[in-house]
Order: sequence, then structure tokens, then C-alpha cells
Amino acid sequence: MMNIVCSVRTCVSRWLCIFCLAFLPLSLSAATPLDINIATASEFSAVMSGVGIKKAEAIVAYRDLNGRFDSIDELSKVKGIGSKLIARNEGVIQVVDEEGVAE
Repeated sequence: MMNIVCSVRTCVSRWLCIFCLAFLPLSLSAATPLDINIATASEFSAVMSGVGIKKAEAIVAYRDLNGRFDSIDELSKVKGIGSKLIARNEGVIQVVDEEGVAE
């Protein structure tokens, strides 16, 4: 009976360890909003709800063509990005000015 209890404890503790190692980086990155002026397409698609790789690539292409965003609301100029999507994601994205201050 004692061997079964020890086996279960070991299994559970290993599973918790694996879970924490797998998801801790996601929780740490979610604590700091993503700067839309330096984010990569893969970062956009990983952080923003409703943004897949195609929309994320469109954001980066728009930024490359038109320059820095002055506010997160300017994302609505990108095809496929509307005000509802911006509102849904306003807690996870931001604009940081060139001095490093979030606007």
C-alpha cells in the first residue's frame, strides 16, 4: 500500500513540475503587455486573442510600410483588425515610445 502512495505522489509531483515548466513562461510574458512597435508576427499571434499568423504578418507588414504606431487604436488601419479585436486585447498590447515609456 505504501509503495502505491509513493508512486502516486511521485507521478503527481512530476506532472506538476512539467506543467509549471511548460506554462510559467506564458504567464510571465502575459504580465508585460506586448509593444506593438517591436513585436514579431509570432509574438502577435501568441499573445493577441483572435490574431492568427496571417493577421499578425499583416500587422508587421503595415508597420514596416507605414512606420511606428502612435497608439494601439491605429491597429484598426490594418486590414482584418477592428475596434472590437483591439478592445479585447488592450490589456495585452501597448505602445512604448522611443524613450521606453508606455503610452
